[in-house]
Amino acid sequence: MSQTIIIKLTCAGYRTGPFNIYDDLGNTLGIDITKQNLIDGYTVSVDDAVTMIILESTGKCKTIIEMSIVDLTIEQIAAITFTPCNTASVWRHLTNITIYNKFYDNIEPYIIEYPFNYQSFDEILQNVKDYTKAFTYFPSVDGVFNDNAQIQTDNQWFNKAIVYNGQQSSGVLELVPKPINNLSAYLTYPIYNTDSKTIMYTKSDSFYGYNTFWSLVKNKSLPLFVASCESLSIDKVVNQVNMDYGKRSFKKEPLRAKDLKVRHILDNSYTAHLVSQFIITAAQISYK
Repeated sequence: MSQTIIIKLTCAGYRTGPFNIYDDLGNTLGIDITKQNLIDGYTVSVDDAVTMIILESTGKCKTIIEMSIVDLTIEQIAAITFTPCNTASVWRHLTNITIYNKFYDNIEPYIIEYPFNYQSFDEILQNVKDYTKAFTYFPSVDGVFNDNAQIQTDNQWFNKAIVYNGQQSSGVLELVPKPINNLSAYLTYPIYNTDSKTIMYTKSDSFYGYNTFWSLVKNKSLPLFVASCESLSIDKVVNQVNMDYGKRSFKKEPLRAKDLKVRHILDNSYTAHLVSQFIITAAQISYK
């Protein structure tokens, strides 16, 4: 038995396309399909067992997008619109002091990356502690910053992290606050998603901290990162094809090297002003 589906793009960078289309059974559904075809809606028949569609951009920007098949009404399909992921314009910013990293009504990621170098021996990363202050501001009628109109909060921080060295990567770590007085919720972590791993972070003595990471790289002969197709301001994104988020702790490979980088990302909120001070990476010498 087969089902008829409509594939529609809702957002894509201007450098993406054309696309090759596959299903999760390995069947080829289309070759060199234009971006406009996908914006208008590309109709194809697939097996009833298919649950996911894979789009591969083969042009200047090479990327792979996985989309789950969902049931929508005709009205819902007709209401789907396409929005370019990036624009080129001159805008006036900071007219509202309560809003950060939101431009042209889109949240743009705030990314900061810390490099670390160890001594003569390789070291194994144990945990990450970050001293970042988060501020929110009260509205101002004249649009001028006023330090007296700010408060420091404890409930806003980065929502993603990537820890990596030359051959290893944690993949995308989704960061969520540790549940308070909820043991059953605490025991559900880490959560293994298709394109990330959700872990908890805590705040203690003004430090945000987390662990529960290890290398998820499938093949060390493939790149850990690829170019971003969504924003020209993002230098790279994780090569998700080379990450195995299905690994459990009994297969974990510790992050071990003479150097590493910690990348923190905020891309789900625009109401906090994050002021990053410094970061501590507790590590243990690895003799080999």
